[in-house]
Amino acid sequence: MATKSTRTHAFRCTECGWTTVKWVGRCGECQAWGTVAEAGAPRVRTTSATRVETPARPIAEVPVEDAQAWSTGVPEFDRVLGGGIVPGSVVLVAGEPGVGKSTLLLDVAARAAAGRTVLYVSGEESAAQVRSRAERIGALADDLYLASETDLGTVLAHLDERTPALAVVDSVQTLASAEVDGAAGNVSQVREVAGVLIQRAKAAGVAMLLVGHVTKDGSIAGPRMLEHLVDVVVQFEGDRQSRLRLVRAVKNRYGPTDEVGCFDLTDSGIHGLDDPSGLFLSSRHITVPGTCATVTLEGRRPLVTEVQALVAPSEIPTPRRASVGLDSSRVSMIMAVLDRRAGAPVGRADTYVSTVGGVRITEPSSDLAVALAIASALLDQPLPHTLLALGEVGLSGEVRPVVGVARRLGEAARLGFTTAIVPVGALDGTAPPPRMEVLEVSDLAAAIEQVGARSRPYAGERVEGAPVAP
Repeated sequence: MATKSTRTHAFRCTECGWTTVKWVGRCGECQAWGTVAEAGAPRVRTTSATRVETPARPIAEVPVEDAQAWSTGVPEFDRVLGGGIVPGSVVLVAGEPGVGKSTLLLDVAARAAAGRTVLYVSGEESAAQVRSRAERIGALADDLYLASETDLGTVLAHLDERTPALAVVDSVQTLASAEVDGAAGNVSQVREVAGVLIQRAKAAGVAMLLVGHVTKDGSIAGPRMLEHLVDVVVQFEGDRQSRLRLVRAVKNRYGPTDEVGCFDLTDSGIHGLDDPSGLFLSSRHITVPGTCATVTLEGRRPLVTEVQALVAPSEIPTPRRASVGLDSSRVSMIMAVLDRRAGAPVGRADTYVSTVGGVRITEPSSDLAVALAIASALLDQPLPHTLLALGEVGLSGEVRPVVGVARRLGEAARLGFTTAIVPVGALDGTAPPPRMEVLEVSDLAAAIEQVGARSRPYAGERVEGAPVAP
């Protein structure tokens, strides 16, 4: 009598590593089409107990000196990491192509090489190309060693030869192991390369920075487990048309994940910005309608930004709506609230809303500033240059409180702003900054009424001492 075979074939997604017992056209994890391929039946392995090399000991007797972070020489990068880099830690730096990841890590490697041995492994460029960039940005150091390799075994040999305190691998998707089938960058290779490098970093106490590619939707390429294996995941963000670059920690085992580092990318390299608010304020000397300042929180750091709006009569049945640096759906919602709750006729006009300096605002605390900028442009009446607005606008027209109002107002007062419009009860009993008048409003109509009484009588008035960052 014939017996039915119980052998099952496993199918694996080449993008994220998701497995299934039958073939499907679309991955059930990453939702990618045409990426599921047959990987063969899994083999069951067992592991027997081995001899203990290092016996377990009480937790109170474990020394903490080996986990003390040391500075990389780049304060903004240290801020994101939680004070510095920890020996034996593995940091995954992800970002879009051309955003400046290699430039930043080359500068970090050169500064960290002051008194330490640093190894920079490039799998994407030749040694001469990296040397040329290092000379251009001033990242030459005696203890910075450079290697251009794509074989994992050769990279491990370099680590054994130099025994560096810090190793930079650019990038993890370009390395391949001879022990694993497939080209560099596939799921199996990335898993093997990352696993071996992490094991070597932990065993030798080498701090390691790994560069990771991203997919079209902005997620880190390779298996999802890569983010779980490393200690820190850092996202490098920025618009190619802007000089500003933001570094934020998505995962951090050694510090907070709400810190953001700000950098200025120029032809001479990348430089940390201790006070980046000046990039987001226009350096104008004439007040014009349609501008309003606000304060956003990037992590724990308050940034004063400016919103600009332009409202013009529409010549087509469907008015144009355009926004740069803001969520277009949220701007449309604010315009609908203006039209319905505040009586502002913006429904039949072309409306353009933008931020200054290429910054992207995602938090709802800027809703009130966007609404006042649109109202100012519609009435062709400029707002006072020392005024800013904070608050989330609801569909019923109410202005809701936001977090960190005291911190935001303190930063605005430092830059010379003297009047702030905030939701009712936003300060929660906290005293406002000195020489700053705080106006509390409950709804959008009250906010427009407050600024209407304080606005300039006409546009084009010259301003002396407009608030700008030092």
